[in-house]
Amino acid sequence: MGKLIVLEGTDGSGKSTQMERLAAHLEQDGVAFRRLRYPRYDCESSALIRSYLGGAFGEKPEDVNAYAASTFYAVDRFASYAEDWKEYYAAGGVLIADRYTTSNAVHQDSKLPHAEREDFFRWLYDFEFEKMRLPKPDLVLLLDMPIDLAETLMRRREADTHTHADIHEKDDDYLRECRKAASDAAAFYGWERVQCAAGGRLRTVEEIHMEIYRRVRECLEG
Repeated sequence: MGKLIVLEGTDGSGKSTQMERLAAHLEQDGVAFRRLRYPRYDCESSALIRSYLGGAFGEKPEDVNAYAASTFYAVDRFASYAEDWKEYYAAGGVLIADRYTTSNAVHQDSKLPHAEREDFFRWLYDFEFEKMRLPKPDLVLLLDMPIDLAETLMRRREADTHTHADIHEKDDDYLRECRKAASDAAAFYGWERVQCAAGGRLRTVEEIHMEIYRRVRECLEG
């Protein structure tokens, strides 16, 4: 089997920027790999996700319960795996993913009371990795961004790109719960954290990138 490495984080944590840096660095080093990005908004398998995020099932994230919403995203991942990268992975290929099953642990678990979260974590991994038989990640790197800084970066990005926030991104209370859920998930599953700030200030993009790159290379060479 190949290697599956996942970059995870709450909205505004800089995943896309770090994914671009990581991909460019691996290409420079001559590492053969394929990139994954979820959800796949341009594919039919993401139809329910697009409806959900667009508010068709309710204007607030909690209008669709954690278990139901998780199935929307799981179907998109299953279609991606079956159609695009199953054979490549089985042949030993390296895959670098921007989000994966891990995102359900962050974004959907946040809807639940704290006492129910570990049950959801167990259900989620059993559902996707045992029942659906999707590959388990070899490494999950969680970009740990303080929520106040993440919110500032998200609103700045929206202004700069003239984009509109989905029902997740425009709900600040929900985003705060996602960060708590991400911390719980990292502890439960054993994800590796990458701190995006120190002393209340953002680390530089390059500092964060070099830490990510080092950990990825250790996984690939291990």
